[in-house]
Amino acid sequence: MARGWESKSVQAQIESANARRGQRRVRLTPQQIELERKRDSLLLSRKRVLHDLENCRDERYRKTLAEGLSYLDGQLAALGWFG
Repeated sequence: MARGWESKSVQAQIESANARRGQRRVRLTPQQIELERKRDSLLLSRKRVLHDLENCRDERYRKTLAEGLSYLDGQLAALGWFG
C-alpha cells in the first residue's frame, strides 16, 4: 500500500530534525544578540514607514515619514546593514 502525504511529511520532519542534530549551533554573545534585536526592530520600523509612505497623501506627513526613513537607514548603516 502506498504511503499517504501525511506520513511522508512526518518522515521529512524527522529527517530534517536528525540532520539539524548533527550541525553545530553558533553561540552568539549577548552583544551580538542585542545587535540582531536592534537590527530586526529597525527593519520592522522601516517596513512600516515604507508602507505608510506609499499610502500617504498629505505632503507634510510624507515629509515626516521620509525624514524618519532617512533616520532609520542611517541607524541601519551604523549597524553595518547594506540591504
